[in-house]
Amino acid sequence: MFYEPHQFNFVSLLELNWLTIKNELIQLRQSNFIPWTEPFLYGGKGWDVFGFHAYGRKLNNNCRLCPETTRLVEAIPGMTTAGFSVLAPGTHIAPHIGFSNAVLRCHLGLIVPDGCAIRVGTEIRHWQEGKCLIFEDTVEHEAWNRGNSIRVVLLIDVKKPGVVYEVKPPAHLAKYLNA
Repeated sequence: MFYEPHQFNFVSLLELNWLTIKNELIQLRQSNFIPWTEPFLYGGKGWDVFGFHAYGRKLNNNCRLCPETTRLVEAIPGMTTAGFSVLAPGTHIAPHIGFSNAVLRCHLGLIVPDGCAIRVGTEIRHWQEGKCLIFEDTVEHEAWNRGNSIRVVLLIDVKKPGVVYEVKPPAHLAKYLNA
């Protein structure tokens, strides 16, 4: 299920500053990114990430590389996870559900070629550069890049109001957070 972005105060902060975020993104090297930790979802190739915060933990080295983006995501009340998510052309993330119903997921489109979309439940939406999509991560969703170049979004998880959030990453992610 998607939410209307205008319902969230932080969306305007992100959308007004999307070019600043994109400029920091394009200064990173490919070697700064790591493959997403669940290769069974995408065949092990084509989905890379660069994290700033993960499950309430700050990834200091990455934050130093993108100070403005870090400042912006840290200004979001209830932010628990933030990072860049890159899908290579031809990549398909299989249908799956998230780990916690205590958060909502936000995607800010940064680089979005034609042919990229996300399905949440029965609804398909296309990212737009400089615009946010917000959805319920525990509703089955999948994403794809059928374009000719990479798709990049700033991915952010925010706590749902009134819901208790336990800061405990899934076991398979712990090794990345302790690096």
